[in-house]
Amino acid sequence: MPRYSSGRHGFTLVELLMVVVIVGMMAGIAIPRSGLASYQANSGARVVASALSHAQRLAVSQQADIRVAFDVPSNEMRVHEDRDNDNVIDVGERVVFTSLPEGVTFGRGAADPRDIGGEVVTFTRTQDGLPVVVFHRDGTTSESGGLYLSTVAGLATGRDTDVRAVEIARATGRATWFSFATGLWKRGV
Repeated sequence: MPRYSSGRHGFTLVELLMVVVIVGMMAGIAIPRSGLASYQANSGARVVASALSHAQRLAVSQQADIRVAFDVPSNEMRVHEDRDNDNVIDVGERVVFTSLPEGVTFGRGAADPRDIGGEVVTFTRTQDGLPVVVFHRDGTTSESGGLYLSTVAGLATGRDTDVRAVEIARATGRATWFSFATGLWKRGV
């Protein structure tokens, strides 16, 4: 005759901890570091392209110039709603700062330059000493150009597959990003 226990059933703390450790080890093996770097670089390019697209829509909806300045040392972009179109941040004009995602910085490293040029930020206009692109009320921009992004680790180790480029077409104001992950520039999705 089978014996039945009337005690509690479940896992001990040691068994539970062992399962958590094993799952953690498997996840560490399954998620390669290069995948994380690629994710960080793509995320940075998407953040910048999205902020630029938002600035373009803002210029059209407000019928005023929107100036996006790139603060390379601080790893951030400054969006200035220049309601009087004088290239000066006046009292009452909204300014919004957008930081690059953690682990992402402005930089091209050894990746081949695109047609926009080889500088980290290729826009020639400035505002307060920072390179700036101006979105006009019709959605166009002051000039064609762009910028390069990379992961901090990629720049430190010379890994050019982490480099991304974000470009803006003057006539349309459209921001498009590109990846150098394969050693050749390919349009990002």
